[in-house]
Amino acid sequence: MSQSRSDSYAAAGVDITAGYKAVELMKKHIARTVADNAANDIGGFGGLFELDMTGITRPVLVSGTDGVGTKLKLAFIMDKHDTVGIDCVAMCVNDIICCGAKPLFFLDYIACGKNVPERIAEIVSGVAEGCVQSGAALIGGETAEMPGFYPEDEYDLAGFSVGVADRSKILDNSKMKEGDVIIALPSSGVHSNGFSLVRKVFDVENADIKTPVAELGGKSVGETLLTPTKIYVKPMLALFDKITVKGVSHITGGGFYENIPRSIPDGLCAKINKSAVRVLPIFDLIAKTGNIPERDMFNTFNMGVGMSVVVAKEDAETALAILHENGEDAYIIGEIMNGSDKIVIE
Repeated sequence: MSQSRSDSYAAAGVDITAGYKAVELMKKHIARTVADNAANDIGGFGGLFELDMTGITRPVLVSGTDGVGTKLKLAFIMDKHDTVGIDCVAMCVNDIICCGAKPLFFLDYIACGKNVPERIAEIVSGVAEGCVQSGAALIGGETAEMPGFYPEDEYDLAGFSVGVADRSKILDNSKMKEGDVIIALPSSGVHSNGFSLVRKVFDVENADIKTPVAELGGKSVGETLLTPTKIYVKPMLALFDKITVKGVSHITGGGFYENIPRSIPDGLCAKINKSAVRVLPIFDLIAKTGNIPERDMFNTFNMGVGMSVVVAKEDAETALAILHENGEDAYIIGEIMNGSDKIVIE
């Protein structure tokens, strides 16, 4: 690519050579994610992936796409760019796992005002880490330099992932019934949702968010908010392998009230024991600082629960043991009951 340079394009604000340098810098991170299934090197026109259908009778592809949202504003302020890629992967693969599918590969899209190769590579290092955590291969992506559209020091980040499941093993909530147990998988923090409200509450563009705060265990507001979204793929795959899971919800934007009902069939209701929810300190601080009503908190944030899982009552202890063995401090937060409300928190 040494012959590829356009002085006219550079004068318009787009440095082609910076793009090539960014690709070279990110290759070492991408190499961490590549499995034997990845069938090409980064830099081609498409990402190739060879499907291994061993043990799968009727394969169903499951896809997910998402971005990081305005959490990126915190990355700009803190000048820390190596974790938002984890968020981007998490938002996609955590959705895929809710169907009972295993993520296979991931592609990212970075749009920026100015291509600073070192910063792009830092972003991709987080994407690669998210792929390692989820067992997905990073097989491609795109970096678009868009001067005049984005400020020079800002960027947007989105991603796309594909997984696979055997049709017979796709989660079926029609088997859910009264008395089933709802298990919580703890979140790592705010994850990647509700940041428009978070930014308003803490006035992040103007206030000091870098000073340690006692309520947050000595961490700053900025550091705490940038904690990357937890990825639940591996512990959930271990759970699927051992017991029948009747429903899974990824607690994202809309909090408990919007997301838990998505896995509950008509005629049933998720009864959440509010006192059982292990609310993280950051949510107490958000509520206190912004004077936000409790219902709004549960209708916006994950409140310390990143994923909920419904299993039969007789399988609950086994499910907890499996999740604990796989690094999740899972616990029971409620049960399924008959009703038309879909969710009750009390």
